[in-house]
Amino acid sequence: MTLDALNRLEPSLTDAELRRCCGSSRWAAAMTAARPFTSLDAMRRRGDEIWASLGASDWLEAFVAHPTIGEQGLVSAWSSAEQSGMQSAGDEAKARLAALNAEYEARFGYIFIVCATGKSPSEMQALLKWRMTNDAERELPIAAGEQRKITGLRLARLVDADE
Repeated sequence: MTLDALNRLEPSLTDAELRRCCGSSRWAAAMTAARPFTSLDAMRRRGDEIWASLGASDWLEAFVAHPTIGEQGLVSAWSSAEQSGMQSAGDEAKARLAALNAEYEARFGYIFIVCATGKSPSEMQALLKWRMTNDAERELPIAAGEQRKITGLRLARLVDADE
């Protein structure tokens, strides 16, 4: 889809397309209302502004739309591409990452969110271990920042922009 096509879409369809980029219903509704966008950069800037204006419940809603790092099965093509580094991971690395993911989720109450694009399994494992040292108050904004990065990448994919 082009940016022009997104700008012309019926609001309910736009909302659905934008929720592919970010699972927060309030973010998608605000982005739909913010159209038309003049460029990908303008759309990303507005997306960042809206994201920053939202609260923890909106962030947590967005996190639910993501598969766990390394998860197999019914995941979106975008998630698979973003986690392409996991394709090279051996069974032991996948098992260790799954255990760390479970520990993270038990500690914070939501899945580990990281902009995985370009990261190896060992890099993601190291980030996960480091972030486990945070308290809940510090970790949530870090996770929200990672969601913001993912959303920016997905907005570019949505409007077929070259990255």
